[in-house]
Amino acid sequence: MAEGAANATASARPSGPPVDRNKVGRQVRRYAWLLAVVAIVLAVWGITTRLVSRAHLRKRTAADAVLTVETAKPKLSSDGDEVVVPGSVQGYVEAQIYARTSGYLRVWYTDIGAHVHKGQLLAVLETPEVDRQYAQGRQDLATAETNLALARLTNERWQKLLATKTVSQQDADTRAANFAAMTTTVKSAVENVARLRDLESYKRVLAPFDGVVTARNTDIGSLINAGESPSAQLFRVADTRRLRIYAQVPESYADVIRDGTAADLTFTEKPGTTYHAVAMRTSSALDPTARTLQVELQLDNRDGALFPGAYAQVHFKLPASAETLRLPANTVLFRAAGLQVATVDAGQHVKLKTIVQGRDFGKTIEVLNGIDRNDEVILNPSDSILDGEAIRRAQKPPAPTQSTGSS
Repeated sequence: MAEGAANATASARPSGPPVDRNKVGRQVRRYAWLLAVVAIVLAVWGITTRLVSRAHLRKRTAADAVLTVETAKPKLSSDGDEVVVPGSVQGYVEAQIYARTSGYLRVWYTDIGAHVHKGQLLAVLETPEVDRQYAQGRQDLATAETNLALARLTNERWQKLLATKTVSQQDADTRAANFAAMTTTVKSAVENVARLRDLESYKRVLAPFDGVVTARNTDIGSLINAGESPSAQLFRVADTRRLRIYAQVPESYADVIRDGTAADLTFTEKPGTTYHAVAMRTSSALDPTARTLQVELQLDNRDGALFPGAYAQVHFKLPASAETLRLPANTVLFRAAGLQVATVDAGQHVKLKTIVQGRDFGKTIEVLNGIDRNDEVILNPSDSILDGEAIRRAQKPPAPTQSTGSS
């Protein structure tokens, strides 16, 4: 049995050449070195890539830190200036009609839009109290006249008696003084009746001039109080055949606005239409609050195309005084040192310059001193921009090319 087991074990062993363990060890070491080399290469590649990325990031960050700006050069202008200011349109003559006597409105004859003539009846008031006062005044006048006649007759009689020494001088003087007092009383009664007659006439509301009724603020039965107050206005009448336009001109242009200065008027509701007006007079004084000069222009409006109360844009054409430099208004920096602009020097660095501003044209300003025609001024400079800061100019887009189709 032992011999059989040995034969079975011998038969179970693999047949073939024996394994060379040294050769296997060499192959394992070769693979290990190969993996180590690959790991080292990957590590070096990763480190190199990271360093290159960092250098590129630093370079890009430094490039992004440089301010990109757009620039413009000052423009030399010798053309006449145009000043645009708002204007208020009014009728050549406008009047707010108030009652001069108190009462109730009995009837009105004209409504808004009605063309009226001077002296035309607009409304009639019912004034019972004034009527009674007028009647009483006339009665008082009649009484005073009767007393005056009696005083005159008495004075004449006493003067004759005084001539014959029948009465004393004192009594005669008393009758003469009474006659003089009655004369004054009659004159006072006459003036009072005239005043009441005028109040009676005021119950007829008349148009003061030829024009158009632009407002009616009363109606039949309304209580009318004499005098001027916002709630007591009856009518408003305006002469619209000619219009007055009032404009406020800034102080910097006040010395060049003269009588006869031409201006063009534009209205939002009439696009594309320009009306020509002429400055007739100025206030010859500046408003102490707004520092503006009031200018009155006149415009013919016989066709009724324009309405009082409209808003207008007044364009004054002013003669050129001298050649001046102008800059866009968005180039100015407000600093403690005064008004400054940021220019670009030959080395692509910022150079701040202090300027002296002249007139303000809205989108542009006049520069009297501080820059010259060849300066490149930065548009929309940052408030934090510094003198000597590096900048680069923004690339302007290429001009579009026009292609012509072949026939």
